[in-house]
Amino acid sequence: MFQTVVKSAQLISLPDIYLKLKELVDDPDFTMAEVALLVGRDPGMATRFLRAVNNPVNRRVRQIETISHAVSLLGIRQVHDIVLSASVAQAFEGIENDVMNMKKFWQRSFYCAVMSKMLAAECEVMDSDRLFVMGLLHDIGHLFMYMAIPEESQKALLDARKLGRPLYQVERDALGFDYAQVGGYVMRQWDLPKKLQAITYFHPEPDKATHYIAETSLLHLSALLVLSELEEGVFGEGAFAVDPTVWSTIDMTVEQCLNFRNTAADEYAEVANSIFL
Repeated sequence: MFQTVVKSAQLISLPDIYLKLKELVDDPDFTMAEVALLVGRDPGMATRFLRAVNNPVNRRVRQIETISHAVSLLGIRQVHDIVLSASVAQAFEGIENDVMNMKKFWQRSFYCAVMSKMLAAECEVMDSDRLFVMGLLHDIGHLFMYMAIPEESQKALLDARKLGRPLYQVERDALGFDYAQVGGYVMRQWDLPKKLQAITYFHPEPDKATHYIAETSLLHLSALLVLSELEEGVFGEGAFAVDPTVWSTIDMTVEQCLNFRNTAADEYAEVANSIFL
């Protein structure tokens, strides 16, 4: 069944704008002026890009009105991540089926992204903007599963809720794989940064991670905080239990996590019309 999902994933490719950007920055002699020119040539991407840069979450004092100004302020890694995020969203535009609401999917993912960025900034673990992207894309494996095996995926979701078990465990028992493994696999096929691949793959079980342990732990916390709220569960208990190794990696309490979730919820509400929804 994994091969069925993988074959469906091969039907989805990232837009040319991302592939061209990746090719450009792989050249050691690239310039930021070339990057700005490339992004600006694509009207749709240029619009998405500026909306992302001026997103209220970023708390910019002044609006950034040109691509060249944005690129000069951000640096290549943030430019890459914004184009990647917008490209993934664009790749799935117009795809719907009976068991997946795309708008709700991106709303949930965006909420996780805001949560991830906030926790990363508090813990000073890494570039919080990079963890924002990880939060946004952590669940893309489910997009491919719901396209390829919608009935089986929906049953696993319902069984997980009924049994009060983590979804990834139920998926592994029923299907032989889980959404995070699919997401990590697809990211590898897309040749995305290895950090994105690894953190996506291991975030349900951060104790299994051998690299990027702090980042994987933060994404684990963020996903559970968002999921427990949306499914009206108790964070830290049952299906939303936190891997014990996380607390020894991240210096934070359950109460602090819940307080940050309240703040993230307010920030998320501010950006409900983000480019990613």
